[in-house]
Amino acid sequence: MSIDRKYLIAALVYAIIGMVLGIYMAASHDHVHHVTHAHILLIGFVVSFVYGIIHKLWIVQPSARLSMVQFIFHQLGAAVLLIGLFLLYGNIIPESTLGPIMGIASVCVLIGMLLMMVIVLAKPGSYVAA
Repeated sequence: MSIDRKYLIAALVYAIIGMVLGIYMAASHDHVHHVTHAHILLIGFVVSFVYGIIHKLWIVQPSARLSMVQFIFHQLGAAVLLIGLFLLYGNIIPESTLGPIMGIASVCVLIGMLLMMVIVLAKPGSYVAA
């Protein structure tokens, strides 16, 4: 499966999760997870979707290895961060326990973004003409 398709599928999964959480919050009138909801939709859905678009529209021959490392960093970091936010705002696990884990996850998401920049800059002659 191509990396752009992997990102599209991941983005749609995050969108479904975010929408289900949003519907739950609206139905229950309990908006304690609004931060989690926003992060699921932004980091999970929007950023994954944008990465997929970048791969589909601009990068002709990405390094398969580097693209997979970048995908793993983003998806793993996003998933851990979003689960951590759910556990934190749900008062299931205290911030003192989750803070370091979420900090590492946030750095993974940042590394994913930095790696995307490397991918975009790596082959200046191999992009689709705009």
